[in-house]
Amino acid sequence: MSSDASIVGKNLMQPAPTQLPEEPGVLARIEAGDLPEDIAIRFPKSSLAWALMAEDAWAEGRTIDAYAFARVGYHRGLDSLRGAGWRGAGPVPYSHEPNRGFLRSLYMLGQAAAAIGEGEEVHRIEAFLVDADPTATEQIAQG
Repeated sequence: MSSDASIVGKNLMQPAPTQLPEEPGVLARIEAGDLPEDIAIRFPKSSLAWALMAEDAWAEGRTIDAYAFARVGYHRGLDSLRGAGWRGAGPVPYSHEPNRGFLRSLYMLGQAAAAIGEGEEVHRIEAFLVDADPTATEQIAQG
């Protein structure tokens, strides 16, 4: 029997948390005040750029645009997650800032899906968010 304290309390069957790479170019453009649309043109693979567009559209009452932008951000994020070694399950912690673009896109997709009556999709998204990080929804909603 092992006395290794580092494994006590760990679920050894759960994959390690996935951490997406930093996006310094995207962050620099946000800091410079570029519009999300301009950032997405320069960095189309960035979930964060698409999440920002979805959030802006949502705030302006453009539900279908928010849904579309969030869906692109979600799919770009899935591509990035797979590239970072994610195998379809396991934690994607909100505490790791580069993961937030994907998680925000997923959250916005759920909000917009609910607004257009896509109930089954809403339930899948809620489950995905909880599996990725049980605190993500609350943290995103708090802004």
